[in-house]
Parts: sequence; structure tokens; C-alpha cells
Amino acid sequence: MKFFLDNWMLMAVALSAGGMLLWPIVSGGGPGALTADGAVQLINREKAVVIDVCEASEFANGHVVGAKNIPLGQLEGKLGSAVKNKALPVIMVCYSGARSKRAVSIAKKLGFDHAVSLSGGMNAWRTANLPVERA
Repeated sequence: MKFFLDNWMLMAVALSAGGMLLWPIVSGGGPGALTADGAVQLINREKAVVIDVCEASEFANGHVVGAKNIPLGQLEGKLGSAVKNKALPVIMVCYSGARSKRAVSIAKKLGFDHAVSLSGGMNAWRTANLPVERA
């Protein structure tokens, strides 16, 4: 205990460094998440399919160009007919990234092994100044 009290500043630095290492996982950037730039590369290089899991009204306000809209509640029933080739990467998008994380687990359960979530959702897409389409 004396060590901790004598070296409180060292402990504070160690804790803050650990917090910074864990931040990407806590904020949604962990495994199965993709940055906006990474999503563009996946779309261009591997012909990834973008599935927007927002409700229709949110989708109409702006979405990734070429995205297909399947609300999260309908994803399990409609994903197979929207994306025929399960080998293609599938990028799940929503407004903030929370619903798309759940969508990835549903997609993987359906056999889409290359499903990923856009970290930060449409907020991150817009922040990166990438094109947005309105319905």
C-alpha cells in the first residue's frame, strides 16, 4: 500500500494509459467494427453490400449511397433475400452504430460470416464527409 501512496502519479499514468487502450473497444471500435474509411475500401475493393438497419423515416433522411434498407426488426426475415451471396462482406449501418452491432450478430447467425458494423454509424460517415443519399 505504501508503494501506491508513494507513487500515486505513476499509478495515475498507468490507469490513464490502460483506459486509452480500452477506449476503442468500449466506444464501439472493437472486433467486428469498421471505420468509415475502412468501409469505403471494403465497398470498392470487395464489393461489400451496405445494409442500413434504420427505420424507413431515418433512412429517408440520409443513408450511404447504394445502401439497402432493412429495419433491424425485419433483418432476420429479409437479409437472405437482399444479399444472395453470403461470401460477400456485409456492412451494417444505423444512425449511431448501436443497432448495427446487434445486426451483425443476427447476420452472423444467418451465415454471413463477413458481416461488420460501421463504427459510429451515419454520424461517423457524415463526419468523414462521405456522400449521403436521400430517399
